[in-house]
Amino acid sequence: MSLLETRDRLATVRAVLADGRSEILVAVAAGWFLSIGVRLAYPVLLPHLRRAYGLDLTTAGFLLTALWLCYALGQLPGGLLADRFGEGNVLVASTAISAVTLGLVAIADSAPVVYLATAAFGFGTALYGVARFTTLSDIYPDNDGTAIGVTMAAGQAGNTLLPLAAGGIASAFAWQYGFGLVVPAFAVVAVGLRLVVPERTSSAESAVDSVGLETVRYVGSELRRPEIVTVTAIQILTYCVWQAFTGFYPTYLIEIKDVPQGVATGLFSTFFAMGIVVQPLTGRLYDRFGIRTSLPPVLGVVVCSLVALPFLEGFWPIAVGTVFLSSILGYGTITLPYLTAAFPADMQGTGLGFLRTVYMTIGALSPVLFGALADRGYFDEAYLVLAGFVAVAVVLTWWLPELSEQ
Repeated sequence: MSLLETRDRLATVRAVLADGRSEILVAVAAGWFLSIGVRLAYPVLLPHLRRAYGLDLTTAGFLLTALWLCYALGQLPGGLLADRFGEGNVLVASTAISAVTLGLVAIADSAPVVYLATAAFGFGTALYGVARFTTLSDIYPDNDGTAIGVTMAAGQAGNTLLPLAAGGIASAFAWQYGFGLVVPAFAVVAVGLRLVVPERTSSAESAVDSVGLETVRYVGSELRRPEIVTVTAIQILTYCVWQAFTGFYPTYLIEIKDVPQGVATGLFSTFFAMGIVVQPLTGRLYDRFGIRTSLPPVLGVVVCSLVALPFLEGFWPIAVGTVFLSSILGYGTITLPYLTAAFPADMQGTGLGFLRTVYMTIGALSPVLFGALADRGYFDEAYLVLAGFVAVAVVLTWWLPELSEQ
């Protein structure tokens, strides 16, 4: 990418931020900052939780699976509610529910309560997932990739700062404070969303105003389209990799690479900090070149980085590897705008919600399976398996038509 092209992409991002609709973008981005940032604080706090409740790697992986499985199961209800009651209303409800359930996580006094409250928190944040995409696609129809990229970059800022803060607070005080101190922030963001985001950003007409046989046939016919099936398969593979990698990377650095816990937390934050740069740029790449040109090189870097990881030793090689591994954070700003735009406007929320439930439910199983491999002494080999998943996803991109060719 030339310096001029990079400058043009950054200028587009600045133009989107300076747009008159920027208050909506900022509010949605703030909610996503908290939603994903707190979820990604779990891997950093996992060693504390393991010590507190005597969890092995498999049961610790099950806690992550509970979080992400409930997040997956909430996608379809989130999409249906967004189409039925309006995107803005769902964003506010999700943020409020997240505040309440996260408070329950913070005051839990036993492992079963932590598991149940974590699952409830995952479901609450799920309602945010679909509505933010459809809101931004409605508000920024000509630059949806860039707008979504900016929002996802805000999420990466959350992933960078909140795990680092939670880890520091847990080390200095207790792991519960790492969760509890974020509850007021969720409440403030809920108020901000209510003030600036319209109750509905899409058309008042919805394919799911009433659920009958014709509605099911209509939604089903769209879900069977080849481009949607193919991009969903790519999402399944890459999401499994993202879940397993982010869930255990700090633990892997501590237990296999002998990295001190504070340094491992810093490297984990660096991984997400790179996403602040990667995601707006990959979103702009999609806007300009389409999915077939932009996605393969991004995933190719992921394959090479995962293959190299088990062979890296010492701080600087691992730090450089972490930077390259952050390319996995860019695939979603390519695949998700494509998937959203592939659906008709009257069922975007429902269609996207259904498919997010499918690929996230499957992906949520990867942490517990990855943890089981690690418990049996195959931590390094598990990363090579992840590299194979991404390689298959690269091959599948050749079957994706550009939407302009439809």
